[in-house]
Amino acid sequence: MNSLIEKEKKLSLALTKLKKLNLNNPDRKRNIENLSLQKNQLEIEKLELEEKYKSLSEDYNNLSKKLDEFQNQEKIESKKQTEFSEKIDELNQETDILLSEIDEWQT
Repeated sequence: MNSLIEKEKKLSLALTKLKKLNLNNPDRKRNIENLSLQKNQLEIEKLELEEKYKSLSEDYNNLSKKLDEFQNQEKIESKKQTEFSEKIDELNQETDILLSEIDEWQT
């Protein structure tokens, strides 16, 4: 029974304190307004950063494609150079053979 009376007193005391609590504290209002302004500013900055990220991402993709094209072109040029070198080697061999045959005919 005593515990019920004590609980009732504590609840009564808590209700009295809650009634006295000033919810219209000007500092709180200013803090809430400041937080709201900061939130709005952060949202604006977030949107700007998202736009910058999107732009950078597009630039990266374009540059990656160009790099791939350059690398493919380089492979093609390298292959052409190798084929050209092989053709020159073949021609040199044929020239050597022809020179050798000319030497044989002259003797």
